[in-house]
Amino acid sequence: MDLLNTLVEKGLRRELPTREEALAVLATSDDELLDVVAAAGKVRRQWFGRRVKLNYLVNLKSGLCPEDCSYCSQRLGSKAEILKYTWLKPDEASQAAAAGVAGGAKRVCLVASGRGPTDRDVERVGRTIEAIKEQNEGIEVCACLGLLSDGQAERLRDAGADAYNHNLNTSEATYEGITKTHTYADRVDTVQKAHAAGLSACSGLIAGMGETDEDLVDVVYALRELDSDSVPVNFLIPFEGTPLAKEWNLTPQRCLRILAMVRFVCPDVEVRIAGGREVHLRSMQPLALNIANSIFLGDYLTSEGQAGQADLDMIADAGFEVEGAGTTTLPKHRADALAAAGGGCGSQASAGCGSDSSAEGAGCGSHAEAGGGCGPCGGHAPAAPEPAETAEAAANQARTDLVAVRRRGAGTDLAPNA
Repeated sequence: MDLLNTLVEKGLRRELPTREEALAVLATSDDELLDVVAAAGKVRRQWFGRRVKLNYLVNLKSGLCPEDCSYCSQRLGSKAEILKYTWLKPDEASQAAAAGVAGGAKRVCLVASGRGPTDRDVERVGRTIEAIKEQNEGIEVCACLGLLSDGQAERLRDAGADAYNHNLNTSEATYEGITKTHTYADRVDTVQKAHAAGLSACSGLIAGMGETDEDLVDVVYALRELDSDSVPVNFLIPFEGTPLAKEWNLTPQRCLRILAMVRFVCPDVEVRIAGGREVHLRSMQPLALNIANSIFLGDYLTSEGQAGQADLDMIADAGFEVEGAGTTTLPKHRADALAAAGGGCGSQASAGCGSDSSAEGAGCGSHAEAGGGCGPCGGHAPAAPEPAETAEAAANQARTDLVAVRRRGAGTDLAPNA
């Protein structure tokens, strides 16, 4: 179709599609879905070949967040049954990171709940970064700590951080309906601080919170304008005990269209399938690898992910390869620009950041990479929806009976990401 040919040509030239073209991708029919995936795949392969970057999340501090992000299981007032603990010691975090590195992870994402770090917290995370890099030569480290104050991004960079993650999550127009304890502008400011400090900027979104197609396009265009190296795409996991517990709005087809739209708007950045992929993409995950070039390995902040070996098998079976530590993730023009800005990550290898978190937010919500809010988690999935009146309606209706959300380590003494 003419639309897809145009989008491929623009993607190969790094040219921004029109808003109408981006909206048209989200409006394509199921009959056109494989064509959409194939077109996005051409753009993905142009910039990233058939490589898949693996990222690993270490939850440094869980729960007890003062922010009110509606999607987050760690939010103020959350009744979600999740693990709650204060800061891990550097050696504990390094030990947790080693498990991901052993599984092939190239980047370790250090996430902590809260509005943002104190200067003492930044020093603490700096010692953790040092411990991880001493044990794992060449590993990238991304920090995801919430809203940054002046000078903190520079101190994290000096401590060895390669990237910083802070997601925009949704459009500016709808942000106040999701969070009231901080603003959309606060989030933009933190991404800009990371960029200015020479860190690889990682910022993404959460789909499935009741937003419109226009909202999705707005936030992705904003991410392109911020020039994020990495764009994690989270799919909301509705946690029991949070305000969005009943928002089961996504289908695998919808998720693939969203990923494709992101790839067309941000053709040469690391697009990461983050929280919620197992729940919402389900058996379509391998197809999504034709669009995205990065995933999280293992668990998220407060929910369990797919078994690491299953991820590795999926990548191999789909004809892709795990990106090696010696390979630069970003295309040369991006890696060179990041290196010129003093960034460690692009000069070595990589690109965006990603926390995987289940979506943390400024504060908790700032790390939203993982599934929905500060961490996709939840008890059991809600009851199945009422039967659809037609086969077509049923195909386009979210199925909440297919996957039970598994809470990571709740009620146990499991170590983070065990």
